[in-house]
Amino acid sequence: MTGTAPRIRLIAADAFERPVPFRFAFRFGVAEVTSAAQAFLRVRIADEAGREAVGWSAEMMMPKWFDKSPELTPDENTDQLRTSLRLAKDVMLTAGSDTAFGLHAAVEPAHHAASARAGLNGLIASFGLALVDRAVIDALGRLQGVPAQKLVNQNSLGIDARTAPDLAGFDLDAFLAGLSVPKTIEVRHTVGLGDALVAGDLAKRLNDGLPETLEEVIAAYGHRYFKLKISGDVAADVARLTRIAAALDRFQPDYRATLDGNEQYEDEAHVLALLDAVEAEPELARLRERILFLEQPIARAKALASPVTKLAARIAVEIDESDADIESFVTAKGLGYTGISSKSCKGFYRALLNRARMAKWNAEAGSDTYFMSAEDLTTQAGIGIQQDLALAGLIGAEHIERNGHHFVDGMAGAPDAEAASYLAAHGDLYHSQNGRTRLNIHGGRLSLGTLAAAAGLGSAVEPDRSAMQRLS
Repeated sequence: MTGTAPRIRLIAADAFERPVPFRFAFRFGVAEVTSAAQAFLRVRIADEAGREAVGWSAEMMMPKWFDKSPELTPDENTDQLRTSLRLAKDVMLTAGSDTAFGLHAAVEPAHHAASARAGLNGLIASFGLALVDRAVIDALGRLQGVPAQKLVNQNSLGIDARTAPDLAGFDLDAFLAGLSVPKTIEVRHTVGLGDALVAGDLAKRLNDGLPETLEEVIAAYGHRYFKLKISGDVAADVARLTRIAAALDRFQPDYRATLDGNEQYEDEAHVLALLDAVEAEPELARLRERILFLEQPIARAKALASPVTKLAARIAVEIDESDADIESFVTAKGLGYTGISSKSCKGFYRALLNRARMAKWNAEAGSDTYFMSAEDLTTQAGIGIQQDLALAGLIGAEHIERNGHHFVDGMAGAPDAEAASYLAAHGDLYHSQNGRTRLNIHGGRLSLGTLAAAAGLGSAVEPDRSAMQRLS
């Protein structure tokens, strides 16, 4: 069906940003971030008949994750992401006419090369192109009046194996035809290294009407899935996990968990020492049974340099920060990793192609060895979170990391009218609480019904440009 995908061209692209105030700090490993800006991209496409449509995308420009170098300030990290977005939109504007995926495939090598020349790593390069791709997909869906699932099922995007030659011979059209966005998805709450578990952990309360501790989060939202951060200090991690396990046993005994190393462990031996210590602690026996997988424990500089086969024999291990380009999952598989994360900031097409790889490899293995997870701590309510949820649904994720609503008060930074528009158009995903439009997490789940039905990529609402400034 790729031959029937419409040819389009990008005729305009404008980047904006607006600040997002936090309730309290995000923590990435040893780094804390107390504020950030959200990037927005508005594009206009035209098809061969001259019809035009506008599309949008949005993503938080979070410091200290894409590049964790201690020499860089948060402002310098944000400038890296701005540069990536500028490079991506500029190269796409010169790409001519092709299918949506064809445009992506045509510019991806040049964009990564230009980003490298600018001193930007693969994750940062992916950020800019991911925003452009999503805005183009959104515009194509709006042009055709169909939701993203239909674009994918009919392969109106023109996805093929040119960027992933290992998938040559795999029936991508049949694979894509079988993907669908479910009605609901479980929300996996992240318990950070500095997050309060119970009221006694709080030095000072915010008293803003929102939950502040793990106990309060469970009571308010009903989560059953949790993502637990670890620090690279085995003794401290065992002590912290023991406290978390006690809290989960008390407040939500029917739980499942994942561990996130955030690159804090030195090598496989270091991670194995953690597993040994966890399994030697009787109070962690129940938690150990309920851990689904371990995410990126080893720093990206070393993670894909040596095998992790001993570790993978004991626990499912995936890469996240090491997923710098379309070849990363293939490389990781050869070293013993069995999983990879999906994040909108890495790329819509990369996620779908990695999901195809997962299907292919599991069919060859005759098992469910290989897996994908849906991650993103910081995604904000509005078009950003809705596009990410649509992608997570399409790849078949049963649960997704979602914590931006915990650190940000509703749609903070967005005008009241914009927030009201999202509430009116997506009343299953949001609700009004204390005068704010907030995510409606009920029984630990989010509803994806209206976003799955919206023409374009996940949103029936366009953000308010008047509340933004040009990308600085």
